[in-house]
Amino acid sequence: MKKFTMGVLGLGEGRSIISAVQNSELWELGNICDLNEELCKERCQEFGLDGYTTEYQNMLDDESIDVIGIYTPDQLHAAHIKMALEAGKHVICTKPLMVDLDEAGALLEAQKRTGKTVFVGQSSRYFEPARRQRQDFEEGRLGGLITVETHYISDSRWFLDREWSHRKGFSWMYNFMIHAVDLAVWYLPEVEEVYGLGIASENTRERGIQAPDTMKFLLKNKDGRFAGVNGVYAAPTLGSAVEQSISCTLRGTKGISRAGYPKLQYYTNFQPLQKTAQLHEYNELHDYFFRFEAETHHAGEYQNYIEQFARDMNEGITPKPDLKEGIRTLAVMEAMEQSLRLGIPVKVSQVLADRNLCLD
Repeated sequence: MKKFTMGVLGLGEGRSIISAVQNSELWELGNICDLNEELCKERCQEFGLDGYTTEYQNMLDDESIDVIGIYTPDQLHAAHIKMALEAGKHVICTKPLMVDLDEAGALLEAQKRTGKTVFVGQSSRYFEPARRQRQDFEEGRLGGLITVETHYISDSRWFLDREWSHRKGFSWMYNFMIHAVDLAVWYLPEVEEVYGLGIASENTRERGIQAPDTMKFLLKNKDGRFAGVNGVYAAPTLGSAVEQSISCTLRGTKGISRAGYPKLQYYTNFQPLQKTAQLHEYNELHDYFFRFEAETHHAGEYQNYIEQFARDMNEGITPKPDLKEGIRTLAVMEAMEQSLRLGIPVKVSQVLADRNLCLD
């Protein structure tokens, strides 16, 4: 199999992808880049690297690099993706793909013209319980899927102490809730209408921010099935031992399953059905997934998805979620935002039409 060479842009979150590349037999590390030269030097020392650049163009001009891994601030993703495509590079971009759909058309045009691949690093899909849940779903162990319930719940008030949370456009939805939305549309990929309610709690408003921090949505699929998606981000939690930060429950005609994060636990109740679900634990993988202090970063998930990317590319398969899927997820989220603002159900197709976007 062809080994791919990655250039890493953005060395904060990029810390995890450097670890992932170094520990994968399918990848080699090309160069690393960040505007913060001290952070570049820190990563070189941490990972035993010989060099770095503070100029993105230097990495784009490097013919040995096949793929640019983009781990910069969210609002820069669109520009950095387009530059990579124009330079003839494939792209792996951390979620969210973008913070809105303003540049979606330009990216679709650039991707079509260059023929390069854009992959969205939705890391929650690649945590071990989620991988096992997907495998059981595809093997039909749930029977027919009836409904999906996802959430991302986190007391993340520390976010509000950061300067960038006070900038125009700050959204708990794009920074956090996108994980729960992505899991929902992974199983119901034809969401056509959304409706939701949300409030900005006193904990957010007292910091001068009006962004809703508590939200509940219904996402209706084309065939009538639906997902419930919940998020709470500025209030106390029960703790992940009681209620995992990220959760995905699949209810089927023959069984049920629940996967979550950050615990390496997966619950199932398949045929023959029992009164209590069976718990599957993968604690032997703890150090694979959590390689840094305080169970932060996502190195194991990143390694899983870059290796899936490499295998798919070698087999001539488009790695998913790709650019179109990423844009459609953003269209679902834009419909969610409109529903919060207008207080009515909103059609995803109307969002795409208003943007003159065709994903067929």
